[in-house]
Amino acid sequence: MTARRSRHRSAAYAALALGLAGSLALTGCNSHSSKKSKKSSSSSSKSKKRKIIGGGAAAAGAGAASRRVPDCYPSTYKVTFSQQTGPKSHVAVKFKNSTSRDCKLYNAPLLRFNNAKKPLPLLQGTPGHLDGTRITVPAHGYAYAVIPTNTAATKGTEQKSVAIDFMGISANSVTHGPVTVDFAEKRLHISVGKSKVTNWSSSIHGAQLAGGVGK
Repeated sequence: MTARRSRHRSAAYAALALGLAGSLALTGCNSHSSKKSKKSSSSSSKSKKRKIIGGGAAAAGAGAASRRVPDCYPSTYKVTFSQQTGPKSHVAVKFKNSTSRDCKLYNAPLLRFNNAKKPLPLLQGTPGHLDGTRITVPAHGYAYAVIPTNTAATKGTEQKSVAIDFMGISANSVTHGPVTVDFAEKRLHISVGKSKVTNWSSSIHGAQLAGGVGK
């Protein structure tokens, strides 16, 4: 072998070794970069999950708060009275929820006619022994109670006014009131005697049936 060929072969080996070294360095760099990218992706994914979980808990809390239904309260324009005549005569008590939010009513309205010391007795249970009626009145919706006046004793005489309380969830408790409705001022002729009042109902028909004056 001549000296020229020996030098040429040595140069080729050197170039090959240099190429292999560069390739290995590039592979190591790419591997390190890939690992770093995977770690970053994993961290980002965990962060997103934490945000989603946290946001879900906050939304659940807001939903629970929005589901808390307040008690209804009476006023002279929210509670109205009308007298029905005939064999199934009765006084209808109508409550209007004039707000844009649902509200709750418990048991029956407490009604004191002509400044009576005690409210009208309850047809379903007594103030000390309630049957647990509870209805939700939708926004701008109505609830009804009925006072049967289909006998001479229950019809009694014409009343001048009525003080209204709304019962609470427990016996003898009230949520709001009283408010007083002046029948003469409203040009109403309401006659009530020794009668009783039904619990609240979501429909006038349901209240009439409870009072025994339904059709």
